Amino acid sequence: MRTPTAKRPDWQTYFMEIAELVATRSTCIRRKVGALIIKDNRILTTGYNGTPTGIRHCLERGCIRDEMNIPSGQRHELCRGMHAEQNAIVQAAYHGVSIESGEIYCTNQPCIICAKMIINAGLKKIVIGNTYPDDLATEMLDEAGLKVVTLNPNTSL
Repeated sequence: MRTPTAKRPDWQTYFMEIAELVATRSTCIRRKVGALIIKDNRILTTGYNGTPTGIRHCLERGCIRDEMNIPSGQRHELCRGMHAEQNAIVQAAYHGVSIESGEIYCTNQPCIICAKMIINAGLKKIVIGNTYPDDLATEMLDEAGLKVVTLNPNTSL
C-alpha cells in the first residue's frame, strides 16, 4: 500500500498495474494475461485469458496445447481459451459499450488474431507490458496506424 507521501502513478503505470491484477484471474496454465480498454482515462472493460463462460477451465481439465505439444505463438485456434484482448472486446459488445477510438492495455503484446480484432474494433492505441514474438501482428498494427507503446521492451514471455 502506498504511503500518503508516495508519488501518484502516471496514467500508463496505473492502467498497466490494473491489467496485471486482471491477469491474476486467468485460468490458463501456460500464460497469465490481462487487458483493459479505456477511453478518456476511464476503464470501459477488462479481460483475461481463459475458457468461454460455462466451459471447464484448463486448470481443471488440462491444457490441450500442452497435450498436443504445440509451441507458444503457434496454432492459436487449437486452444480452449480466449485471449484477454478478445475477452475485453467481447465484453464491450456484450454490454453495448463503444470502444471506438479507445486504448487497450495488455500485459503482453497481442497475437495476430487479437491484433486484427483490435484494428477492426477501432482502437487507436495499445500499451504493452511485455513483448511477444509475433512479427506479423507488429507489422499489421503498424500498417493500420495504431500507436503502440511498450513499457518493458526487453521482456518477452
